[in-house]
Amino acid sequence: MAQYDTVRAGVGTRAAIDEGLRAHMNKVYGLMSVGLLITALASWAIAGLAVTTDPTGATAAISEGKYLTGLGQAIYMSPLKWVVMFAPLAMVFAFGAAINRLSASGAQLFFYAFAALMGLSISSIFLVFTGVSIVQTFLITAIAFAGLSLYGYTTKRDLSALGAFLIMGLIGLIVASIVNIFIGSSMLHFAISVIGVLIFAGLTAYDTQKIKTDYIAHAQAMDSEWLAKSAIMGALNLYLDFINLFMFLLQFLGNRE
Repeated sequence: MAQYDTVRAGVGTRAAIDEGLRAHMNKVYGLMSVGLLITALASWAIAGLAVTTDPTGATAAISEGKYLTGLGQAIYMSPLKWVVMFAPLAMVFAFGAAINRLSASGAQLFFYAFAALMGLSISSIFLVFTGVSIVQTFLITAIAFAGLSLYGYTTKRDLSALGAFLIMGLIGLIVASIVNIFIGSSMLHFAISVIGVLIFAGLTAYDTQKIKTDYIAHAQAMDSEWLAKSAIMGALNLYLDFINLFMFLLQFLGNRE
């Protein structure tokens, strides 16, 4: 149920607010689901183009009977890999800076383009982990995400203080991850994975509650353009929570090739 104490009197009936909130959340989850589908398809397709079982013309062997194509060599072994790795992060910052200038349709297209780029960035998981373990980890992530998001939507507890703490932790996690790219510490990698799971589990609940409270706070205006952009930003935040939770869980649950 909506937190009606945050809405001024006269905005509308409870039923109207609840109906609008449900429609808004459905749109958020719908956009997020489309983004995840685009990422999955892009990642699978790119990995398929990057690996071959035919040694003719292959550039490098990655395992018995599997070789990198020219595309795979460029994406995973050339300096281009750094662009592929950091491009999604740069695109997120660019999206946040440009959202106010974009139309709702433009923002949605930007989100889908970002989802495709993310698929390129994480496509290497198909080279490292078995397909079965990737699917299993995805399903576990989906179940955990659903529970955490449901908690964020239904809890009466204000998670804003927790959110500030988690965002600071996220900044530290990004810095530590970049540092570990160059030093390659297995202990630091393990610590990053554990902390990453905890941070994005908390952010899933926090972001869900924030999407809900932001809608209620702006329910009086009911600006259709704002609602559309808000749904896209909410979808992006939950998408990032899901992807990162999945990637960190894969470090523990994934079976390597």
